[in-house]
Amino acid sequence: MKLLHKPWLWSWVAAAAAFALTVTLTGGSGASELAYAALSFGAFAAIVGLGQMLVITLGPGNVDLSIPATMTLAGTLALKTMGSDPGTAWLGLGVAILVGLGTGLANFTLIYLLRLPPIIATLAASLVYQSIAIWSNRGLRIKPPEGLADFATGRFFGISNVALVGLALSVVIWVLLERSVWGRWLLASGQNLRAARLAGIPVEAVRAATYLAVTVFAAIAGYLLASFSGGAALNMGTEYLLMSIAVVVIGGTSIAGGSSNVPGVWGASLFMFLVVSMLNSYGAGAGVRLILTGTIIIGIVIAASTRRATR
Repeated sequence: MKLLHKPWLWSWVAAAAAFALTVTLTGGSGASELAYAALSFGAFAAIVGLGQMLVITLGPGNVDLSIPATMTLAGTLALKTMGSDPGTAWLGLGVAILVGLGTGLANFTLIYLLRLPPIIATLAASLVYQSIAIWSNRGLRIKPPEGLADFATGRFFGISNVALVGLALSVVIWVLLERSVWGRWLLASGQNLRAARLAGIPVEAVRAATYLAVTVFAAIAGYLLASFSGGAALNMGTEYLLMSIAVVVIGGTSIAGGSSNVPGVWGASLFMFLVVSMLNSYGAGAGVRLILTGTIIIGIVIAASTRRATR
């Protein structure tokens, strides 16, 4: 069956198994609440994962480590701009998107003009973004406008609004990858950068747009997370550094570049939330969760490498 060869299938199988195991361990109670929580919290990982997926599609060496700092800076500046005033939600979103565009432009400038490896450029830049967030925050915890907070924590027909936003962004990314010229250029660049350049594809423009996209997605996630949690904490994006990479790899996107997997990012995001939820219910610390996440990533990379070698 062709379905069995879909790389996104196994992340959804793993998510379903984790969901069933969690419900079984809790005696079958709270299944609907667990599903709602998985969609709500998994949506944040899916949004940042979609951006990271685009960067990883560019090929080996491409990864954005500035996602956590961008989330924090965007959430902080958006809330400071809104100041809890009603009717300012769209203004705050605009500020968050501008922050994303600014950090993405800065990242790509370091990569393109200074010829720094993306992992070094984005890591170094993240320190600057985090410092600006600390300076602008100064220990203040500004609450989001009431209407925005109600939207971020609310639901529509039983599905969380944050998840609906994430699904809408997923559809946009899927259409761009499958139906647009830019999507074809991105995949071609990731498959063979030199061949794409010789074919006349504006490789650097594609790379620039990709590094802008990942930070805009991180900024939107930061804006929503700050609204969801009632404020912008300085460590609010920390857990999404490893998570953004994990959901891409687990979701079936090739780390060698040249292929993307939107459904897989969602399956992996739900799976990771459910695994962390199980570990939390048994009192496992953050260290155990990180070790498990790293082990899962290593296992999948080894499996993927072995599968390619046997072909």
